[in-house]
Amino acid sequence: MLVSCVLDIEHCNIVKIQEKIIVQTISPEGDHTFMNSEKAVIIPVILAGGSGTRLWPLSRECHPKQLLPLVNDKTMLQNTLLRVQDLKGVSAPIVVCTEEHRFLVAEQVRSIGGDATIIIEPVGRDTAPAVAVAALDAVRQNENAVLLVLPADHVIGDEGNFAEAVARGTTCAAHGHPVTFGIVPQSPHTGYGYIKKGVARSGEDSSVFVVEGFVEKPSLEKARQYLDEGYLWNSGMFLFPARGFLATLKEFEPLMADCVERSYAARTRDLDFIRLDSVAFSESPANSVDYAVMERIRDTVVVPLDCSWSDVGSWEALWEIGKQDEKGNIFIGNVMAEDVTGSYIHAGERLVAAIGLNNYIIVDTKDALLVASRDRTQEVKTIVKRLKTENREEIRLHKKVFRPWGSYECVDSGERFQAKRIIVNPGATLSLQRHFHRAEHWVVVKGTAHIINGEQTIILTENQSTYIPLGAKHRLENPGTIPLEIIEIQTGSYLGEDDIERFEDLYGR
Repeated sequence: MLVSCVLDIEHCNIVKIQEKIIVQTISPEGDHTFMNSEKAVIIPVILAGGSGTRLWPLSRECHPKQLLPLVNDKTMLQNTLLRVQDLKGVSAPIVVCTEEHRFLVAEQVRSIGGDATIIIEPVGRDTAPAVAVAALDAVRQNENAVLLVLPADHVIGDEGNFAEAVARGTTCAAHGHPVTFGIVPQSPHTGYGYIKKGVARSGEDSSVFVVEGFVEKPSLEKARQYLDEGYLWNSGMFLFPARGFLATLKEFEPLMADCVERSYAARTRDLDFIRLDSVAFSESPANSVDYAVMERIRDTVVVPLDCSWSDVGSWEALWEIGKQDEKGNIFIGNVMAEDVTGSYIHAGERLVAAIGLNNYIIVDTKDALLVASRDRTQEVKTIVKRLKTENREEIRLHKKVFRPWGSYECVDSGERFQAKRIIVNPGATLSLQRHFHRAEHWVVVKGTAHIINGEQTIILTENQSTYIPLGAKHRLENPGTIPLEIIEIQTGSYLGEDDIERFEDLYGR
C-alpha cells in the first residue's frame, strides 16, 4: 500500500550535495542515513485526452485546446513535452490520448524531435483510469518508476521554479510519499480547488508540507479567506511511485483497478500506439485521480510552486496570462480596433474590426464567431451544450480537418455537391476505398499525384484531372517531396464522411 510504504519525513532534511538531491533521514537518536534519490526513475505521464470545450470555437472535439498553439508557436502539448524534456533524470514520457487525436499527438511529438509512448484511451473515464494504465506501462519499463503526472494543457511561466519543485517532490515520492503541487495563489480565484497545507515536513528547508485537506471551488468570500490563511491552488499535478499508486487504487477502487489491468493485459500494438482492450476499459468506473486516490490517503505532501500558472480554463484565463498592450488588449491576427480596452480578439483569416468595446472576447473562425463579455466566458459551455443537443458539426470539426496523411477543408457545398481542398503530405497515402452514394472529380493544383482509379493507375501533375465514378475503388498518394494539393468535387445523393468502405489502410482505420 502507498500509505504504508513511506519515509518518515518529520525527521527528514533535504540537502543538495554537488547538484545531487539527497534525502537525509534523522532518527530520534540523531543517527543519519543517506539515500540517493537519483535511483528513482521519473516517467512523466501527460494526460492529453480532454476536449477543451470552454475554448470553443477555436477548440473543438476533434482538435481540442491541448493540440492548439494558444500561448506561443508551439501547441500546449508540445510546451508540456518540452518542459519535462529539460528535467534531469527523466525518461521518455507516456502520453495518454483518445483514438480521435492519436495521429495529431504523434505528429506533434515527432515535429519537436521528441520520443514518447502513446497509449490510446478507448473511451473517456476521467483521469484515474488513464493514470492507472500509464502506471502499468511504467512498471513494465521499470519497477521503481515514479510518475510525474501532468495535464497537457497547463501554462507554467517560470519553468526554473517548476524544475526545482519537481526535484523537491522527487525526494519524497521516491520513498513512498504521494506528492501534489500547490500553486501559490495570485488572487482569490473561484475557478480552482484549494489545498490546505499543514506543518512543514522537510526540516530546516521548510519547502514541503503535510496536506491537511482538499477543498472544492469556493465562493469569492471563501477564496479570499483561503488566501489570507495561506491555502494553495490545487494544480492537478502529482508525483508518486507507480507501484504504490496501483496498490492504493486496488484498495480504494477495486473494480477500476481490475478493469484497467484487464484492458492493459489485452493491449495490442497499432503502428506507434498502444491500444487497450475497449470492452474491459469501458467497464471501468469514471473518476479523477484526486477523488479516487489523492484525497483518500494519508501522508500526502504538497510542494508549493510559485510561478505564473494557468490551466487555461476559459478565454478570460487566456487573456489574463497573455501579453497585453497599453490598453489591456490582446489582438491576434488581422484585427483593427478603435476605442477598445481590456479585450481579447482572435481573428481567423478575415479582418475583424471592433469599435467602442470594453472587456470583450471575440474569437473568429471560418464557421463560427464568438462574442462574449469577458467576465462571462465560463458560460461558453452553455453554447457548447446546445450545439451538442442539436448535433451541430461546429462542436466537432473545424472547416479544416486534419488526418494522418494531411488535411482537407470544405470550401463550398450545396444540394448534391461539395468542394474540398485536400493536402497530402509528401510520401503519404490515403486508404484504398470506395463510396456508394457519390462520385468525385480530382484536379491537381500543386505537386504530383499517384492515383488508383478502378483498374487504372495514373500519374497526374498540375492542372490535370480525373473522374472517379460512384462505386469505383480508388486511392490517392503523394510520391513527391512537396505537399500535394488537389481540389475534390463531390456529387451525389449523400456526401457524409461515413460513406466510405476501406480495403487497405496504412493507418489501421
